[in-house]
Amino acid sequence: MARLIRYVGLLLLLATPLLTSCIIEARKEAPRVTSGEAVPRGFPSSVRIARDTQRTFEERTAQVVAAAGDGKINILALSGGGAGAAFGAGALVGWSRVGTRPQFQIVTGVSAGALIAPLAFLGPDWDGELKEAFSGSQTRHLLKRRMAGVLFGSSIYRGEPLAALVDHYVTDQMIKAIAAEGAKGRLLLVATTNLDTEQTNIWNLTNIAAQGGEKARRLFRDVLIASASIPGAFPPVLIRVEDSSGGFDELHVDGGTTASFFIAPEIAGFLPGQITLLRGANLYVILNEQLSATPATTPIGTLAIIKRGIAAGLNSGARADLQIAVSLARQHGMSIEVTGIPAAYPFRGLLGLEPFAMKSLFEYGASCAAAGQLWGTPLGVLEASERISNASSGGTLQCPAASNPLAPPMEASAALHDRAPNDDLAHEAP
Repeated sequence: MARLIRYVGLLLLLATPLLTSCIIEARKEAPRVTSGEAVPRGFPSSVRIARDTQRTFEERTAQVVAAAGDGKINILALSGGGAGAAFGAGALVGWSRVGTRPQFQIVTGVSAGALIAPLAFLGPDWDGELKEAFSGSQTRHLLKRRMAGVLFGSSIYRGEPLAALVDHYVTDQMIKAIAAEGAKGRLLLVATTNLDTEQTNIWNLTNIAAQGGEKARRLFRDVLIASASIPGAFPPVLIRVEDSSGGFDELHVDGGTTASFFIAPEIAGFLPGQITLLRGANLYVILNEQLSATPATTPIGTLAIIKRGIAAGLNSGARADLQIAVSLARQHGMSIEVTGIPAAYPFRGLLGLEPFAMKSLFEYGASCAAAGQLWGTPLGVLEASERISNASSGGTLQCPAASNPLAPPMEASAALHDRAPNDDLAHEAP
């Protein structure tokens, strides 16, 4: 349950009109045993990567290698992190500004990272949408409580605002652009969690987009909404599928319940064998979260203890997943660079979706990228996560890979220090 809660902020992302058909209250019962081959009606099996498809993935990887031209594959993995997605979005935009951001042959995303992933996949030409979605202007109305939702519904918060936001950005233009890039061999993969099987599902959004039309756009949208829907906080997303036994419904929620991020399908344990074609790839991991928290006295109170316990679980899980990524990179001879929100940054929490907090974090990520102080080694980032800083009391704040302190944007610094201490519930909409 800890993992799920991290991404309540992640909704921050995409925004506007919604078709509520993807968020439901009734469903057709799923079979106790399935073939593992079920897919949404009218779509090929390649839109979803299952545990037993290593050969299929190797074939896809060969196409990715061909798409790389010089044979050098660039992989971008985007973690979840709720409101922390503002950091990753800012980092990508700042990276574009200095002109060194590469084209990624594989982009993967979980939860908040899944919402960033399509825009990151499409490249710097879509940075305007990335900035609009994550720098604060679209987040203020996402947390809407449901009346008696805890007792009689499927979630505390209404699903419509998040779904409307995603629906706003997942346009026909986006679907066509992703399909065109997918035709070149590039891969866009995001994770959801199937509540019925309690397993991670990895969706190939490039193959979904390739089907074209409104049906493809709706499935693409529903997968993104599901990946960002924390169980209990937001309604699960119903996806109707069929296999040789017939049709049934699946309930999908936040992919962050099972992994902070993933590299191709392997990091989630889907493909334990070596994928030799990934050897020598450049791997970039953006952690839209903190790996540790600044020590602070925990009040003796139920809510404070629950919140601190959840944060500890999320931090521990992210560190473990990063260590797995390092092991995988070594196994395949990959280079790996990592960035994330330092423990010293006055992050307002997963639900810190206020425009001033989002804008501050976005600009911080962009500033660090522009200063060339964004990327570090996994060990360096882990060590930096342990540093204690006086940033919370008005001092300077280092970037994730800074050798010298870099003050955050003045507006960000002033706004963050003038506000009350972080309290997720204090920021919730009524």
